Amino acid sequence: MTHLWVRAEQRPNEERVGLTPEGAAALIKAGIRVTVEESHARAIPIDGYKDAGCEIAPENSWPDAPADAIIFGLKELPEDGTPLPHRHIMFGHAFKGQHSGRALLERFKAGGGTLYDLEYLVDEDGRRVAAFGYWAGYAGAAVTLKTWAAQHRGKECPSVGVYAGKDSLNAELLAELDATGAARPRAIVIGALGRVGTGAADLCEAMGVAVTKWDMTETASGGPFPEILDHDLFLNCILARPGTPVFVPREALTAPRNLTAIGDVACDPDSDYNPIPIYDHATNWEQPALRAATDPVLDVVAIDNLPSMLPVESSEDFAAQLLPSLLTLTDLESGVWGRAAATYNSHIEGI
Repeated sequence: MTHLWVRAEQRPNEERVGLTPEGAAALIKAGIRVTVEESHARAIPIDGYKDAGCEIAPENSWPDAPADAIIFGLKELPEDGTPLPHRHIMFGHAFKGQHSGRALLERFKAGGGTLYDLEYLVDEDGRRVAAFGYWAGYAGAAVTLKTWAAQHRGKECPSVGVYAGKDSLNAELLAELDATGAARPRAIVIGALGRVGTGAADLCEAMGVAVTKWDMTETASGGPFPEILDHDLFLNCILARPGTPVFVPREALTAPRNLTAIGDVACDPDSDYNPIPIYDHATNWEQPALRAATDPVLDVVAIDNLPSMLPVESSEDFAAQLLPSLLTLTDLESGVWGRAAATYNSHIEGI
């Protein structure tokens, strides 16, 4: 029997989960065994999984799960260097030239396990079957606007946290923007036709911020893009990959510009293809923005788990997208899982 083991997330401020109790019930009905770890932080309570018929395991007990269990989580595993013998479904961040990803692949190779990377679960046309993009864009735009508002107070962006829902986030942000007494900034969103860009644009428009929406057509020239510097805010919703243009080069730090805040929602500073090479490390909830320049100010928001700010909405959205693929876990040799395994194998060969 196929056995899916939903692990607890161990990263701070990570309350999301990729499977709801309703989804778990559907998997069990389809003949898949489901174990869910207890969690001190998960936004969806454990009682719903119990009621759905799941087996319950202690928090972070997945290393001792049966050898045939498929371990399902979202964010990274503890970086303890131990070999990984299980099959894992997760965001590995290891296939796009990330320097830290090699260590993860070495652990899989040493243990004989397999990584089914959630970012590389694609249909027959190469489109991702599930993504947190919309809520990443929504939250990323919100934190970038918080950064802009803090600049108008002569401050850096304060820490951010989890919200019960988007209404509470919107109400807080609206009050912060109104308190500046300034006209709303102008924003440019690159990747505006995708889910990430749609979320970013929706948040901006909800706050009364005018948005310039760019996508592949507007960036096909490869740059430079002086229009970005003419806006107050830039929200990057394009993943770093070979051929991605540089949107904000280092020369922009000293160039005349209106731009004072960048939200790099895609957040790939560790990639060789980072399109915003004025910064080289992610930010976090405690210090959401890093100051790349001071005269004039330019802050960069680059938080890599933005949807966690709205964990219930983002979990329910992602889980609904992923469930049809989870229902096919009984056949790992073809379809979405076969393609994901082939992607993993192609990257493990040179390790």
